[in-house]
Amino acid sequence: MADEATSGGGLSFKPMDQFEVKALFGGDIGMFTITNVTLWLALAVLAVIGLLVLTTSKRETVPGRGQSIAELMYGFVYKMVEDVTGKDGIKYFPYIMTLFMFILCANFLGLIPMSFTTTSHIAVTAVLGFGVFIAVTVLGFVKNGASFLSLFWVSSAPLPLRPILAIIEVISYFVRPVSHSIRLAGNMMAGHAVLKVFAGFAQVAVIAPVAIVGVMAIYGLEVLVSAIQAYVFTILTCVYLKDALHPHH
Repeated sequence: MADEATSGGGLSFKPMDQFEVKALFGGDIGMFTITNVTLWLALAVLAVIGLLVLTTSKRETVPGRGQSIAELMYGFVYKMVEDVTGKDGIKYFPYIMTLFMFILCANFLGLIPMSFTTTSHIAVTAVLGFGVFIAVTVLGFVKNGASFLSLFWVSSAPLPLRPILAIIEVISYFVRPVSHSIRLAGNMMAGHAVLKVFAGFAQVAVIAPVAIVGVMAIYGLEVLVSAIQAYVFTILTCVYLKDALHPHH
């Protein structure tokens, strides 16, 4: 479909080209090839380190701008984990905080012109989603043993309906990592594709003013979506963690 994104008058733009994985130093892509994905994943990691480690290294009594942002993010995620999972989930806060900051930084880095949005690729988000799924499932069995299976048995429902509900619960449980990863990748890809389409229409003088206003509006929306998607991924992780810690309906 990207190849067909052309119009008359010489206007041609391919909104899906921005998601193409390319070797950073040319050549074919192999298992250990450094690509644009590798670069921007590394930059996201460095951004997290810079924000959470370097800005707080002095631990000033009167925090500067960077330390204030880091403390705000810390308090926000800590409160989320505590509210959703309870006191038992606080020990897993570092993992959840890392997920939130990595996704947030990767999303915002993808808004830089000519950058690459790593979270628009299902290969990246699937690793994050399935990582959460495997971690909470293992934790559920370690903490609760076989009683973790009570998560799928709705004891409050009428007895004849419980087997049917159990099947539905099992299916929905195993769909979690798929929806968890597709939601993030889909939202990031769709927004960036629409942004590129409007930027392409800005080449046409007649509609350029409208297209530019559209680009500005969509860009502002993408900033909001980038933050919201990091929040949604994180709070769903907290919900799944709560189920692992307290599986009984």
